[in-house]
Amino acid sequence: MFENLPLQRTDDGSYRLTDDGSFYVDETHKSTAERVEEMTGGTQSDNGALQEDSAASIDGSEDDEEFHDIDIDPVTRVAGSLAFHANVDLDDRTVREAHAQATLFRGYEVILEGRDPRDAIDLSSRACGVCGAVHSICSSMALEMALPVEPPPMGVWARNMGQAAAFLYDNSLHLHLLAGPDYSASMMADTNPDLLSTARDTAAPHASIHGYETIGDIMEGLNPLEGDLYLSALEKTRDARQMASLMLGKYPHPSTIAPGGVTTTLSRSSFTQYYTRLDDMFDWAKKIAFLWDDLMDFMLEHQPGFEHVGEHPINMIGTGVYDDPDVYNAKYEDADEWGNARLATPGVIINGELVTTDLTEIDIGMEEFVDHSYYEDWTDESVPFETSPGGDPLSPYHPWNKETRPKPEGTSWRDRYTWGTAPRWDRQTMECCPHARLWITALAEEVDNPFIRPTGDGIEFDLPEAELEEMTLRWDVPDRLNAAERLRGKAYALAHHALVCYTGFIEALELLKDGKDAVHNEFSIPNSGTHRGVGFWEAGRGFLTHHLTIEDGVIDNYQIVTPSTWNSSPTGPFGQSGPFEVGAKNTPILEDFESEEDFSAIDILRGVRSFDPCMPCTVHMYTPGGQDVITENVTMTTCGCSYDSDNKPAEVTLREMLADD
Repeated sequence: MFENLPLQRTDDGSYRLTDDGSFYVDETHKSTAERVEEMTGGTQSDNGALQEDSAASIDGSEDDEEFHDIDIDPVTRVAGSLAFHANVDLDDRTVREAHAQATLFRGYEVILEGRDPRDAIDLSSRACGVCGAVHSICSSMALEMALPVEPPPMGVWARNMGQAAAFLYDNSLHLHLLAGPDYSASMMADTNPDLLSTARDTAAPHASIHGYETIGDIMEGLNPLEGDLYLSALEKTRDARQMASLMLGKYPHPSTIAPGGVTTTLSRSSFTQYYTRLDDMFDWAKKIAFLWDDLMDFMLEHQPGFEHVGEHPINMIGTGVYDDPDVYNAKYEDADEWGNARLATPGVIINGELVTTDLTEIDIGMEEFVDHSYYEDWTDESVPFETSPGGDPLSPYHPWNKETRPKPEGTSWRDRYTWGTAPRWDRQTMECCPHARLWITALAEEVDNPFIRPTGDGIEFDLPEAELEEMTLRWDVPDRLNAAERLRGKAYALAHHALVCYTGFIEALELLKDGKDAVHNEFSIPNSGTHRGVGFWEAGRGFLTHHLTIEDGVIDNYQIVTPSTWNSSPTGPFGQSGPFEVGAKNTPILEDFESEEDFSAIDILRGVRSFDPCMPCTVHMYTPGGQDVITENVTMTTCGCSYDSDNKPAEVTLREMLADD
């Protein structure tokens, strides 16, 4: 544990600083490129080994005929723009360089400085137009720790049930409207026609459950705007958002979340309406798990090399989600206990091994770097907090010590190229997503729930009868981490979310029966002194923290670390690229093309999109001297909540629009 952090473990198992009592900081804190160039004139690979400097070919020299720059911009994010640059060897069919670039500074951390702490819940919600509730809840938990106040049991279950429903929306959206079209028949016909032909002749093993007779039928169902699966997902996302709104008042920016619980008016009718939609979600979860099993197994079997698309070392991090109201008290000193009582366990996995499930260890191991980001380093000033509330030493690069200093200068891949930062845990690159949530929960075996059973090598989900019979799904811990397993994990996560909703429904009815219908406890804002809090929660894509400092009644510092911050991070100060970048560099070029103009980079896109980088599917890709090769908007009303003027369902409206065309 903490092999790379400047902490030394003592005989009693505690940690201390370096011998002079200070935190170690790199001697000059130069970028990796600068340090390696001074020593060798070369660059450094992700595993620390030196490799030949490739800057000449990247910048376009005599190797232009062999190596090609591609730029995918925008890979549009709902919560900010994402661009992606890669340098590919089309002859060797490999990706030589890759860079993820967040192109928009939004500045919520700066906006929140000096404000009333209660503003943080509503303002931080706007950090994302899809999953705003996760920020509201995470912010409220940070405030609960700082104030302090804890919610009553019904308030906890309302948050859990609203969040689980929002995840049903979010994961369904990604699988079928954002990542799914990359595996559609319309896409395969252009990029992998032989594979599509094979798919049409290959029976789907679980057709009796999901209803698609062949793999080709699944691919047809994923066709943007007209495929049955694509359109069905639109309806399910709307149902899921209605469920979330029943618990949280409205969505995606609920105004009912507050420190101490929620302010929603909940009754037996609320839960009845919730369950009428949940019942359909049980069947949806069964179908989608088996459908994506069939599709991904086909890709792995019939597309040689697909196992390397988006491949990343098995390093993952998660903060866990879904609190137990009998254990959660919002106190930092008890965070390990209430974190391990969650229905999704927090934790860190390094090289496939679970190294901790304690929220306090996850917290103190975090650092955030800006060597290749459009920010200034902030460590030229005194460190605000040398220790955590629990007394453990904190790095100057810990979020509680971070200061957001925008500096949009030095645009180059060797210098600064993104508004994203580089979070690291124990100074190592981590990725997060629903698959990480399942992976950690499975290995930890901490969850005690009658419907969700981690086994150490997987998780079993007991889904009740709806139109389909009662069924046990089993997600197995994979032996590698790639695009296929990210998508498979997200499909099985639907069962997890649905069963959290089911558990909450049962528990909430018991609370109502006992007259324990309070959803909120009162709180007050201290008008003097320093108060710290951190919200540990998860977004649809995984890990989420909000670190808050209140000084004399107002917000002095506010720092948000999202899952996309981890996944899209640039190169860090110790040479490791971020997960998007590593996944792209490990991706082989598998598509069929005869010339550069025919090259679509679909394999790179499949790898990046498997992370669900908070994006709709409007993508423009160009190559130097070439032309736009992907310019189609394939999302339209991606929220699935829209009605037309006649109040028709989204599926009916879309079909009429297509008929008119």
